[in-house]
Amino acid sequence: MNRQPGKFDMISLIFTFLGGLLLLFIIAPLVGMFVTTAPIHVFDAAKETEVQRSIWLTIFTSIVSTLIFSIGAIPLAFLLARRKFVLKKLVLGIINIPVIIPHSAAGIALLGVISRDTTLGRIADYLGFSFVNNPAGIIVAMAFVSVPYLLNASIEGFNNVPERLEKVALTLGASPAHVFFTISLPLAWRNILTGFIMMWGRGLSEFGAVIIIAYHPMITPVMIFERFNAFGLQYAKPVTILFILICLVIFILMNIISGKRQNA
Repeated sequence: MNRQPGKFDMISLIFTFLGGLLLLFIIAPLVGMFVTTAPIHVFDAAKETEVQRSIWLTIFTSIVSTLIFSIGAIPLAFLLARRKFVLKKLVLGIINIPVIIPHSAAGIALLGVISRDTTLGRIADYLGFSFVNNPAGIIVAMAFVSVPYLLNASIEGFNNVPERLEKVALTLGASPAHVFFTISLPLAWRNILTGFIMMWGRGLSEFGAVIIIAYHPMITPVMIFERFNAFGLQYAKPVTILFILICLVIFILMNIISGKRQNA
C-alpha cells in the first residue's frame, strides 16, 4: 500500500524529533545568551572605541584574507578539477589538513614559518613590517584555516561545468585563458561565491591560530576570550552578542547579493 503524500509515518516522526533536538542544541545557547543580557549592555559595548576597532579589524582582515588567497585558490581548484596527475589524491588530502588539525597547532606551525627569525620573517622585516602581532599575521592565520572551504567549493563548481563546452571553444580557436574567463569561471561562479562566503565566515570566527601569531592588535574573538578570562561571563556577553549580530547582518546581506547575482 502506497503512503499518501504529506502523511507522516513513524520514521518521519522520529527524524523530525531528532532533527528538532539538534536545532534546539544549536539555537538554545544563542537564545539564552540574548535573553540573559540586557540590551543596554550591548549598546554600551558598541560605544567602546576598543570594541569598534576590534570589530572593524576582524571584518577587514577576514575580507582581505579571502580576496588575497583566492588569487591562488581558484586557479588551483581549476587544475584539480580538470587535470589528472600523479599524487593528485595526495594534493586533495593536503588542502583539507587545516580543517582537521587543532587550530592552536596551526598557529604554532605558521609561527615556525613567519616568525622574525625565519626567512619570510626576515623578508617582512626588510620590507618594514612583521607578521607577529600585526594584521598581516592575522590575515595569514585566517587564510590558513579557511582556504579549504573556498578550494573545495571551487573544485565542485568546476567539476559541474561540462568539459565539452570548453573543448568546443578550444576547437573553435579560443585560447585557454579566454575559455577559462568566459566559460569555466562564469559557469562555476555560484559555487565559487559560496566558497568565498564560507571562507570569509570561517576566517571571521578564527581564534586559535590568530592568538598564537597576533594577540595584538586584538580581533574580536580574542577580545571576547580576554574579557571572559579577566572579568567573567557577564562582561564578555555584550561584545559576543554585538559581534554575532554584525556577522549575521553581513552574512545575510552577502547571501542576498549572491542570490541576486545568481538569478541575474
